[in-house]
Amino acid sequence: MSFFGFGQSADLDIVLSDGETRKKAEHKTEDGKKDRYFLFFDGETVSGKVNVTLKNPGKRLEHYGIKIEFVGQIELYYDRGNHHEFVSLVKDLARPGELSNSQSFDFEFAHVEKPYESYTGQNVKLRYFLRATISRRLNDITKEMEIVVHTLCTYPELNSSIKMEVGIEDCLHIEFEYNKSKYHMKDVIVGKIYFLLVRIKIKHMEIDIIKRETTGTGPSVYHENDTIAKYEIMDGAPVRGESIPIRLFLAGYELTPTMRDVNKKFSVRYYLNLVLIDEEERRYFKQQEITLWRKGDIVRKSMSQQAAIASQRFEGSSTPSASAQAKDDSN
Repeated sequence: MSFFGFGQSADLDIVLSDGETRKKAEHKTEDGKKDRYFLFFDGETVSGKVNVTLKNPGKRLEHYGIKIEFVGQIELYYDRGNHHEFVSLVKDLARPGELSNSQSFDFEFAHVEKPYESYTGQNVKLRYFLRATISRRLNDITKEMEIVVHTLCTYPELNSSIKMEVGIEDCLHIEFEYNKSKYHMKDVIVGKIYFLLVRIKIKHMEIDIIKRETTGTGPSVYHENDTIAKYEIMDGAPVRGESIPIRLFLAGYELTPTMRDVNKKFSVRYYLNLVLIDEEERRYFKQQEITLWRKGDIVRKSMSQQAAIASQRFEGSSTPSASAQAKDDSN
């Protein structure tokens, strides 16, 4: 054995058991780029192998234990020293001892609760990752694998239309209506705008989708507004009695589900912002919050989401009767 145990080291690798077939999803990194990560949903099992490859054959590796963790954490950029963990699971793979050969260790985190969607924003990051660790006297050997989690929802039971008015006394009276208040992320916003009274000269009108990220509490609250989309409704002067239809397709924009008070750390909300500009460049606004949700495209996964709410885990592929039940519930 060399002095201080530096004679041997190892490489760690984490391999998922279904890595060849599991779907990947694009996710924005902190520097604004997009990478692809393995995609998981709430209630799914995370399993695989940790491969330990010794760098110097013939030399032993002393260690104080080998483990793997599944972690879900929130990091606020203005408080980078503190990582707020809302999921923390640990599996011990090997007791303290020595490794004389490269070795693989199986692991499984069964039906893991993943309550929130992965998110990278202006001031906050919510992420899930696997971390393998070989504990040593002076310097641990670690390896992380990041995954992405999507939260799925079913159609909301109540989804009322939105009706609002914009008015300036004796000058302007506009009514606008959207077909509903909750939209899935590939949905179409359909609406109409009615001009009941127009005595000012409007030259431009648009609808913006605004994303508002809120982090912190009390006096340390930060708001970041980001204009996701601009949709021009008209360019020119409307007349009384005119109505203008709206069709805004959401699929082409970079959206996330609405997130409200996630672990009491942050929120992400979306608003439709109606903007009118008159010939003297005065701007008139009317804002309305909408709810965005991620639509489950596979029955089994949406069932898993419902089961999570009831604190039960469901696997639609486990038995034929379970699959039949899933189909019945989807009808």
